[in-house]
Amino acid sequence: MEHAPMNTAADTATILVVDDEHAIADMICTSLELAGFHCLRADNAQQAHALIIDEKPDLVLLDWMMPGTSGLELARRLRRHELTARLPLIMLTAKGEEDNRIQGLDAGADDYITKPFSTRELTARVKAVLRRSSTTENEEPLIAGSLTMDRVSRRALGDGKPVELGPTEYRLLEFFMSHPERAYTRAQLLDHVWGGNVYIDERTVDVHIRRLRKALEPSNNDALIQTVRGTGYRFSTHN
Repeated sequence: MEHAPMNTAADTATILVVDDEHAIADMICTSLELAGFHCLRADNAQQAHALIIDEKPDLVLLDWMMPGTSGLELARRLRRHELTARLPLIMLTAKGEEDNRIQGLDAGADDYITKPFSTRELTARVKAVLRRSSTTENEEPLIAGSLTMDRVSRRALGDGKPVELGPTEYRLLEFFMSHPERAYTRAQLLDHVWGGNVYIDERTVDVHIRRLRKALEPSNNDALIQTVRGTGYRFSTHN
């Protein structure tokens, strides 16, 4: 695996690398440090969780397959808690099938990288996820009719009642509510919500649209997600 070139304008972000394979962790940390990042390391989910709470890294690179608690389960655990719900996560794994990628993204990963990988690509993706997370720091609530999204607590309310959303459905609804009255293709939604570097079938969007509508149905907000024939989907308060 090639190493990333040194970044002359060093980044100050702290990256937590969670991988029980020391050779891979060494390689990743060396590449990221050459790019100007500060690295922390953990061998397992328990160490990782302690470092996340104590050190508050800016992003976590998380291996899926680890002894004990898997990276997938740790990702789900982090997304369930308010203090770590918005922490950027990139899943690293040898599991390259589309179903695996969808599992990782559904668990709350912001990106998914399969092994073996180029360290240049890894560094580029870390920077891309950090850029995306920095542009979503606006914490003003989003409101559309009886639907409200609190971006601090990462909760949505429909007609005053909690809307049960998975991590992907949350990100999809947040994007829609931030960009109302505009039609988006499936490819555009994949790019904005899942990230442009994630290679999954466009039909995945349809699956999550159905899940989102089902979550919004009890509060009669499912009609806000409109199908635009020949294009894709639109979020609108107008019929």
